[in-house]
Amino acid sequence: MVVLVTGANGQLGQAIRSIVENFPSIDFVFCASSDLDITNLDNCELVFKKHQPDFCINTAAYTAVDKAETELEKAHLINIIGSENLAKVCKNQNTILLHVSTDFVFDGSSDIPYIETNIPNPTGVYGKTKLAGEVAIQNIWNKHFIIRTSWVYSQFGNNFMKTMLRLGNERNELSVVNDQIGTPTNAVDLAEVLIKIILSPITQNPKPNTFGVYNFSNEGQCSWYDFAKEIFRLNKTQINLKPIATEAYPTPAKRPKYSVLDKTKITTTFGIEIKNWKDSLKECV
Repeated sequence: MVVLVTGANGQLGQAIRSIVENFPSIDFVFCASSDLDITNLDNCELVFKKHQPDFCINTAAYTAVDKAETELEKAHLINIIGSENLAKVCKNQNTILLHVSTDFVFDGSSDIPYIETNIPNPTGVYGKTKLAGEVAIQNIWNKHFIIRTSWVYSQFGNNFMKTMLRLGNERNELSVVNDQIGTPTNAVDLAEVLIKIILSPITQNPKPNTFGVYNFSNEGQCSWYDFAKEIFRLNKTQINLKPIATEAYPTPAKRPKYSVLDKTKITTTFGIEIKNWKDSLKECV
């Protein structure tokens, strides 16, 4: 079985790479943007023709939420055109596509966890382009899994956990937003779930309704302040941590106030057990 991974140098790409030895039955092909430019259809066709993957995990994305507000064309090119191109080549090669999306497709106005059939309503460029990428895939190629996730962190790349650990060493005091609620997701847990979906007997012998949109994050919920507090506690960092309101920390892009994802569909379909975010964070720190 050949699994091609886009965005190999990104956080999730590195997380997948870190666990490949646990899955000897899979021949992984890791493609960084220099190997596979998802915004170039001809390049996608050449790479897919060469490797003929059974599955493609698309971790390549424009994820700079605030910069996207001014870099509209770049976000559009990677998140929409890139998704379209991959859907087209996956269809041509009969490759099953696993595409990673985001909680930012929702506006955060809910007060109960979002299910896959809730109507998206993104408020910023990042969320809008990720949603448009989802729609493009759905319109082009039926053999897809779109996995929406949230608050991804790990020992790889740039993320909230690593930023907090760095600032904890540099400062005596820090203020963190306490009124945005979501769920931290360990990128390694997400990587394992993506591979479990690929290896699942359900995927190997799929029914038409097997494909579609699924939510995955770790279990539980917290604010960014709670998340930071737990990071510092586990790392035994002494710092004066202060909770603040979103209004006290304005950003170019509006964040969802509430973006907890309901994971019932993915757990019942694939029999996946999901760790609580605190347990997974402890392993990572």
